[in-house]
Amino acid sequence: MNICVFLSAADLDDRYTRPAREFAELLGKGGHTLVWGGSDVGLMKVVADGVHEAGGRLVGVSVEFLAAKVRPGVDEMVIAKDLAERKKLLLEKADAVVVMVGGTGTLDEATEILELKKHGHTDKPVVLLNTAGFYDGLKQQFRRMEDEGFLPVPLTDLVFFAEEPVGALAYLEDVYISG
Repeated sequence: MNICVFLSAADLDDRYTRPAREFAELLGKGGHTLVWGGSDVGLMKVVADGVHEAGGRLVGVSVEFLAAKVRPGVDEMVIAKDLAERKKLLLEKADAVVVMVGGTGTLDEATEILELKKHGHTDKPVVLLNTAGFYDGLKQQFRRMEDEGFLPVPLTDLVFFAEEPVGALAYLEDVYISG
C-alpha cells in the first residue's frame, strides 16, 4: 500500500519523534511505500529514515522552492511547480493518508483531503495520528462541526483518530484489505 504521510519538517522532541519512528518502522516492515513531502529534514527525515531502514520504499513529492532539501537516493522523487500541484501529486500516488503532527502546511493538507472525501472525490482512508494529544482540539472541533450540522457525512466516514502508531496502520491495513 502507498501511504501518504503529511507531517512537519521541523526538528521535534522525542514525544513526537518516537511515535513517528515507530510508525515508519511498522510501515517499512509491512512492505508499504511511504509517499511524503520528500524533505530530508526534521520529522520528515525521521519517518523516511525509519521506512528505509525497515525495507520500505520511498516516494517523495517536493516543490521547486524546497528542492534544496530533498532526500537523495529515494525510489522516486517528483518536483512539483507549486504547493497545489504537490498536494495533488501526493494524493494521486497514495492509497491512504496519515496525518502526523505538523503546522499550517500539514493542517492545510489534512483539510484538503477531508474536503475531497466529504464531497465524494476520494474514498481513501484518512488517519489522524493523535500523538501526545496533539490533535485533541481539532478532534473536538470536528465533533462540534458534526453535531451542529456542518458535516454532511458522519465524521467517522471522513477520518479515523488513532492514538498510537500500531492502531493507525492496523486501521489502514484493515480498510485496504476489506475495501
